[in-house]
Amino acid sequence: MVVARFEDPIYPGLVETGRVENGGDKPFHTVINAENFHALEMLTYTHRHSVDAIYIDPPYNTGAKDWKYNNDYVESDDDYRHSKWLSFMERRLKIAQELLNPEDSVLIVTIDEKEYLRLGMLLEQTFPSAKVQMVSAVINPKGSTRGQELARVDEYVYLVYVGRARALPTRRELLTNGISSTAGKTPQIWYPLIRSGTDTRREDSKNGFYPLYIDKENGRVVEVGEPLLPVTASRGSVADRPGLITVWPIRGDGSEGRWQVSHTRLPGLIAEGMVRVGKRVSRTGQISVTYLKAGEVKRLESGEIESFGKDDNGTLILRYSDLVSRERVGKTIWNNVAHDAGEHGSKLVRRFLPGRKFPFPKSLYAVEDALRFFIKEKPDAVVLDFFSGSGTTAHAVMRLNKQDGGRRQCISVTNNEVSAEEQKGLRNRGLRPGDAEWEQWGICDYVTKPRVTAAITGRTPAGDPIKGEYKFTDEFPMADGFEENAAFFTLTYEAPRQVRRNRAFARVAPMLWLKAGSRGRIISSVPERGWDVAQAYGVLEDMDHAPEFLAALEADPQVGMAFIVTDSEVAFQSVARQLPEHATAVRLYESYLHNFQINRRA
Repeated sequence: MVVARFEDPIYPGLVETGRVENGGDKPFHTVINAENFHALEMLTYTHRHSVDAIYIDPPYNTGAKDWKYNNDYVESDDDYRHSKWLSFMERRLKIAQELLNPEDSVLIVTIDEKEYLRLGMLLEQTFPSAKVQMVSAVINPKGSTRGQELARVDEYVYLVYVGRARALPTRRELLTNGISSTAGKTPQIWYPLIRSGTDTRREDSKNGFYPLYIDKENGRVVEVGEPLLPVTASRGSVADRPGLITVWPIRGDGSEGRWQVSHTRLPGLIAEGMVRVGKRVSRTGQISVTYLKAGEVKRLESGEIESFGKDDNGTLILRYSDLVSRERVGKTIWNNVAHDAGEHGSKLVRRFLPGRKFPFPKSLYAVEDALRFFIKEKPDAVVLDFFSGSGTTAHAVMRLNKQDGGRRQCISVTNNEVSAEEQKGLRNRGLRPGDAEWEQWGICDYVTKPRVTAAITGRTPAGDPIKGEYKFTDEFPMADGFEENAAFFTLTYEAPRQVRRNRAFARVAPMLWLKAGSRGRIISSVPERGWDVAQAYGVLEDMDHAPEFLAALEADPQVGMAFIVTDSEVAFQSVARQLPEHATAVRLYESYLHNFQINRRA
C-alpha cells in the first residue's frame, strides 16, 4: 500500500472495477472512486479545456457531518467553518477552471442560504472574465422549517457562463409546471403595428407617421399612404377617401404615435398576408392593426408555425405545428413540480435501489433541465460532476441522450465515504477503512455505481425490473433502461519506484483511454510487437515498428489519438509527421513519472 500526505506529489493510476455495456459504440460514462481533488488533478491530463459542462452539488456546510477538512468533520460550532469551506471549494474550483472549455462551457453549482453569498464571491474571484447568474429553485414545496423563521422551499443555482456560453431556449417552462407547448393552437403571434415602449411618439420617427386606407366592405388594407411631413403637419389636412377608412397610429392616450414598419416595407407584408386588421377598440375608437414580426416570420419559414391559406381578408391563417412546441428563454426562478427533491430525488433513488438510502439526492429532472439549457445543441458534450453522490448527473445525461439520440458522456467523481452514523457501528465490530466489509457500505460502491448500473439495465441490484415510469419531457418505463455504456474505476496511488521502472502501464492505461474519448476497449498492456491500436486510440512504444503502427492507424479513420512513447523529440516528430489527418499525436515520456505526477499545487 502506498501512503502519502495530502501535500505530497501523487502518481495516480486507475483500476477498473466493473462496467456495463448496453450502448454499442457510444462513449462510456465513467464513475471514479477517488478523493475529488486528486481526481480533478488527474483529469487535467485527460480533459484539460475539453469539458462542456460541470454540474456540482457540493456540501452545504450545514454542520451535519457531510464533509471533512483535514480528515475531520466540520461541525456547526466550528468558528472557522466558513473559511474551511471556502478553502475546500477554492482548491477544487481552480482546477475545474482548467478543465472547462474556455471558448464555450458552463459551471453549474447548487447551494443553499448558508454559503450562497460566499460562494458567489468565490465564483466571481475564480472566474473573473465569466458571467455569473443566480437562479432561485423551488425544490421542496412543502417547506423545510427553520426554527422561528419562514419555512424554506428553495435553494440557489449558480450559473457561470464561460466564453461565449449562453442559455438556449427550451420547451420546458420552469417558472410554471409544464412544457410550453402550443401545438395545434391558434398562435398569439400577431403584434400591434403601432409602436409601444420607447421612441413611440410621432416626432421620434418622422417617416413612421402615415395613413393606412382600409376598405369598409371587406376590411382589407388597400393602400399605404405617404408619411405626413413635416411633423407639425395636421392629419386633418389629409382628406378621407370614399369607401375607405383612414387609420393613423394614434396611441391609447390619444396622442400621435408611429408605426413599427416603414411605409415602403409594409405593402410587401400586406401582400404576403402578414398584416391583420382587427375590430375597432371601444376604449380608443381606433381600429386594431397587427402584423408578423421578423421572429415569427422565421418560425413560419422553419415550419414551427404552419399556414393554412388565407382568410377572406387575405390574411394568413396560422397555428403552431402539431409536431413542434414553442421554445422559450429560461427565467431566473424555477418553480416546477418536476424539481421536487423528495418526489423525484429520494423516492426515485429508492425505486432503483430498494432499501438503500442516500441523503438529499437532487431531483433527476432538475439536473436534466439545468443541463439542457447549455448542452441541448451539443450531442457529444462532456459533462463532469466531481461531487456526484448518488449519480444523478450521469442519469440526467442519459435521459438527454435518449431524447435526441446524443452521445454525451458524464464523468462522475465520488469518494467511498461511509456515513458517520454507519462508521460507529462498523468500528464497534472491529472494522476499519480498507476492509472489504467496510468499503461495501461506501457511497461509490453502495449507491453511485449500483444506481448508474440500474439506470442502464432497468433492473435493481437484485435483478428485478424497476417499477414506474419516467415523467416529464419523455415518458417511458424505467425498466426499459438506456442504450448506454458505463465503466467504473478506482483512483490508485502508485509507488514512484514502480512508475519510474514503467511497471505501472496497466494503471495509467485507463487515463489514455479517457483522454482519447472513452470509446471501445482499453489498451491495458502493449504486446511484444511494441504497439497496439484500439477503437479510439493507439500506443506506440517501439519506434522500430512505427511503419506497422502507422499503417494500422491509416486503415481505421475512427482512431483519433496516437500516444507515442519516447524521450527523443526527433523520434516523436518523425512519427507525428506521418500520422493520418484523423489522428492527433500525444507524446509520452518513457518515464511515466513525468507524465502523470499530480498534486503539485496542494
